[in-house]
Amino acid sequence: MAQGSDTTLTAGIKSFAAGHGGATAVIEYVGKRGARIVLVGQDGEWSDQFADDTMVARKACESAGVEVQNEWERELMEQMRPSNDLWRSMSRRSMAR
Repeated sequence: MAQGSDTTLTAGIKSFAAGHGGATAVIEYVGKRGARIVLVGQDGEWSDQFADDTMVARKACESAGVEVQNEWERELMEQMRPSNDLWRSMSRRSMAR
């Protein structure tokens, strides 16, 4: 696991949730890389972490007390607030034709 252990992953999820008034997670399978946990805080901030597989990701979220959504619901996406840094990085990208 990129973070080093299940304990570290759970601690990171707990820390994010505590700092943002709670959180909701969506787990995405990303092939051999494992699983991506996208955390959306109640304040609109978001972050992601990686786990070895989806089962490890679900267990870490459960241990951290974070609800896992099965898919991206419209309400959850509307809650996300991209940072200014993300908008700036997206504006520098050129679209390929």
